[in-house]
Amino acid sequence: MKVPYLDLKAQYESIRDDVAVAIQQVLDRTAFAGGPFVAQFEKEFAAFCGTKSAIGVGSGTDALWLALKGLGIGPGHEVITVPNTFIATAEAISFCGATPVLVDVDEKTYTMNPALLEAAITPKTKAIIPVHLFGQTADMDPIMKIAKAHKLFVIEDACQAHGAEYKGKKAGSIGDAGCFSFYPGKNLGAYGEAGAVVTNNDELDKTIRMLRDHGQAKKYYHSLVGWNMRMDGIQGAILSVKLKHLPAWNEGRRRNAKVYGELLQGVSGIVAPTEASYAKHVYHIYAIRVADRDPLIAALAEEEIFCGIHYPIPLHLLDAYKSLNKGKGSFPVAEKSAAEYVSLPMYAELSDEQIRFAVAEAKKIVLRSAAKA
Repeated sequence: MKVPYLDLKAQYESIRDDVAVAIQQVLDRTAFAGGPFVAQFEKEFAAFCGTKSAIGVGSGTDALWLALKGLGIGPGHEVITVPNTFIATAEAISFCGATPVLVDVDEKTYTMNPALLEAAITPKTKAIIPVHLFGQTADMDPIMKIAKAHKLFVIEDACQAHGAEYKGKKAGSIGDAGCFSFYPGKNLGAYGEAGAVVTNNDELDKTIRMLRDHGQAKKYYHSLVGWNMRMDGIQGAILSVKLKHLPAWNEGRRRNAKVYGELLQGVSGIVAPTEASYAKHVYHIYAIRVADRDPLIAALAEEEIFCGIHYPIPLHLLDAYKSLNKGKGSFPVAEKSAAEYVSLPMYAELSDEQIRFAVAEAKKIVLRSAAKA
């Protein structure tokens, strides 16, 4: 039995006709860059997130960079985030001219450990970017409390957390801004590159809208030095179609995660993901931890069960961030987790039969490996 890591075609087949209509509408109106279809999606996504506004942009990386720039983050500033995230989180900080400062993560949720946050704050600190990793929100109450006490901005990296919740509040709606990626493989994915910033701050909304469009609020009247980071009209239209299905798709992921969790319970050598008491996890990625993962991944691939790794190298150990001067052992939880993550197949269309087959094979491989040790 073949178990793909991700099956975008299965999702596409379920909405093929609606997507075709949406694309044709864009073509008929020739509304290709920004325009009414992006504006409509922005309205719908803001309502979904429970925020006053959403600003469609070119990617999740754009969203992070624009949120930072819009809040005035620049050279000489520090922004606190975590080591176990995609590099875009740190890149956005660096491209503002600011410096990423890292704090370790919680060993069960893999999100920012609030107990370590205050010690990382200096007079140069201007913002905190908690990352809602794998589809689960960080513990936002203590983070927001610390940020308020030190007058710091909070930008939620919700690029993997479309529809996730923290104590009933949607990811992205809690801090000063929330940033989303609509890369095709995300829970809400475009058919190309796209992203969004959500916020309740009218001034920030206005600034980001100008920055994404060459710093202009009106054509050829440039108030700021901006850049071209607009969302395409076709992507806006497709995202509007897909947003209607997102709650059901997320519930499908949660259902599949429950099946995984029941089958993996008590299996020696495998650490299954944990849903925090405060969270509604949407399982963008279902990452187990295994001490010796490479043989497991290879053996599963031989059975046509395909896995991934998110992310194998923490930020501070990447060549790109040698300048942080943080060697091995600086962030032990993030480092240990990064060395053990195995992302199992996860999408709404995954069948119980596929999950049971994948887990049964994983159990055999892990037990066989333990017997040899």
